[in-house]
Amino acid sequence: MRDKTQANSAEPGDRLVRTGGIVFFVGAVATLVTVAPMLLGKSPFPVYMFGLSMLMGVGFLIAAAGVLRTAAAQRRRARSAQSAQ
Repeated sequence: MRDKTQANSAEPGDRLVRTGGIVFFVGAVATLVTVAPMLLGKSPFPVYMFGLSMLMGVGFLIAAAGVLRTAAAQRRRARSAQSAQ
């Protein structure tokens, strides 16, 4: 099965994993920007800014959904190849 897979072939969940990584990165930057004033002794950002920090969790969930979708597609492909033999 491995010898028939292209090195650059796109799996069904690849786009979700990439999107989740980007959203996670944006959330991580937002977390650093939101926490930095508190560490530097400045006045903190408004409360709604802390909501942007939640993007880290959202990005992680999106990426996890992409990984699960890819695993399910590979499992389906393996079953169909096994039944074809």
